Amino acid sequence: MSYRFIASDLDGTLLDQHHAVNALTAATLQTLQSRGIQFALATGRHHLDVSGIREALGVRAHLITSNGARIHDPDGALIHRQDIPSPLARALAQPEYAAGTIANFYLDDEWLISEPCQDLLDMHKDSGMAYRVCDLAGHDGVGVGKVLYIGEHQHLLALERRLLERFGDSLYITFSLEHCLEVMAAGVSKGHALALVLDSLGIPADACLAFGDGQNDLELLRAAGHPRLMGNAHPRLSGEMPDAHRIGSNAESGVARHLRELFQLG
Repeated sequence: MSYRFIASDLDGTLLDQHHAVNALTAATLQTLQSRGIQFALATGRHHLDVSGIREALGVRAHLITSNGARIHDPDGALIHRQDIPSPLARALAQPEYAAGTIANFYLDDEWLISEPCQDLLDMHKDSGMAYRVCDLAGHDGVGVGKVLYIGEHQHLLALERRLLERFGDSLYITFSLEHCLEVMAAGVSKGHALALVLDSLGIPADACLAFGDGQNDLELLRAAGHPRLMGNAHPRLSGEMPDAHRIGSNAESGVARHLRELFQLG
């Protein structure tokens, strides 16, 4: 099998348990790049945050961010964007939905949040990406690629049901982590974005490997000819892809170790 492209989620997949790049992973991707393999980093994170992770990995890669609402090429040029319609973004920020959560807006070059959250700053400390506290309920909703709700899992499950009932045909709603419910425009997904990137490069899905662990990775894995499920994958994702090849966990550098075996890197 001739693999030409690798797409990978970040948190819970390519990054370690501390949400950081480790030396084995960086060295592995750099070696594969020298052999002509191309990459995409596919994540719910903001593109300004992921740019720093790409630098830490030391490879050229497309950035699929905000779960596919934005795609940047390896040189940083924006090549695809899809915003939530502004009336919907405004509605999502109102207390009817945002109450009981920390709400976030991802815009092209800014991250807005309804209240401070130190855990989020800690998670993004390596990239230096930081939010700005803002009255989201008063925002005009223009230019929002993603709405993120952070809260208790049971509360978010109930919110997910309400959003699907009210906006199911107009929005793409998914979990990235147990405490993170993410909302994008209908049609947005990591998988749709990966298909756009592969098509632009003339690479067939059969030449693509994809790695993921979370519910927001389902479409990404289905868009690749060769999906790989992390050992720490969420049960919902595992249930959707029971036959996918399973590898080690992110805490044990599962992606890097699998690639080293697959490409016989020693």
